Amino acid sequence: MNNFEYQNPIKILFGENQIENLSKEIPKDAKVLLLYGGGSIKQNGIYEQVTTALKEYKVIEFGGIPANPEYAILINALKMIKELEITYLLAVGGGSVIDGTKFLSAAALYKGDTPWDILTNNIRTTKGLPFGTVLTLPATGSEMNSGAVITRDETKEKLAMGGPGLFPQFSILDPTVIQSIPKRQLANGITDAFTHVLEQYMTYPIGALLQDRIAESILQTLIEVAPKVINDPKDYKAAANFMWSCTMALNGLIQKGVPTDWAVHAMGHELTALFGIDHARTLAVIAPSHYRYNFNAKKEKLAQYAERIWNVTEGTTEEKANAAIEKTEMFFHALDIHTKLSDYTANYEGTAQEISRRFTERGWNGLGEHKKLTPNDVEKIVTLAY
Repeated sequence: MNNFEYQNPIKILFGENQIENLSKEIPKDAKVLLLYGGGSIKQNGIYEQVTTALKEYKVIEFGGIPANPEYAILINALKMIKELEITYLLAVGGGSVIDGTKFLSAAALYKGDTPWDILTNNIRTTKGLPFGTVLTLPATGSEMNSGAVITRDETKEKLAMGGPGLFPQFSILDPTVIQSIPKRQLANGITDAFTHVLEQYMTYPIGALLQDRIAESILQTLIEVAPKVINDPKDYKAAANFMWSCTMALNGLIQKGVPTDWAVHAMGHELTALFGIDHARTLAVIAPSHYRYNFNAKKEKLAQYAERIWNVTEGTTEEKANAAIEKTEMFFHALDIHTKLSDYTANYEGTAQEISRRFTERGWNGLGEHKKLTPNDVEKIVTLAY
């Protein structure tokens, strides 16, 4: 096991009716900017719960943050923050709204002229404007980490940012909120969380027994509750396990002391930027091809995954590893998640070369757990995903 440091300061309020405790978490003198997405919170009762809890506060609203938080829209919110002297941000939404809020937290205190530089120059935020979250869609784990991904439609880019100053002060997780989420988004959430775990698990053995088993328990839980959540989102027990699994998948715990990959996300982000494909679905497109291309480097962990998650006990290491990839694809297909780029666009020719070119321009020459994947490797992996 590798050396590591781990600190996660986020307070979690988990369970039904926790939204009513909002006023206990936000300073009484705060001037709050309430951030949300397309407005579904006004149809499902969450907006009313939040505004009731904040009735004693000065609250300004900013809605319309899209599924891939768009830089140009967030800049409009940033202007409000500065002009109205906002002192506290509250994200009410899924990972996109929370990620957008993290960007605003960083940008509000950024001294440079162009906030996009935070992403292009990989500037770590050590202090941001304070914020909390009310999670409405389990998926990204952004409610319990300090990372974010922002899209810029103007340049067809999707880039990551983060830093210790971007931990939410608190996050409210009420499993009942999933009752109004469409099946497509629930499937996306399951796939997103599942792949988050794989990015931290599907590398090579390093003797971190506990991290492996925690990761495996999250995968097993997601597999078990997936059909229940999609078929009956009012099943509170399934919803609670789904929500907490998504949070645990990316709160930093299972990545400590182990090698991690994240090449799947790097490539997947480009597919979203180029084609607007749902983030989770881009991961399902890239992951199987990535594992096949890097089969020899990953086969031991793939075989372990096959045994412990899919009960594949017969065959050689290579046969088990191949079965693991097939079982993973079958799981995605059972969620109605396609695993080939051609399932999403007819204009896929040249995509691999374009992504490779972008990675070359950025100097991304060492992806994956071994830091050896080059833009040429990326081109081959994306081509396999056609």
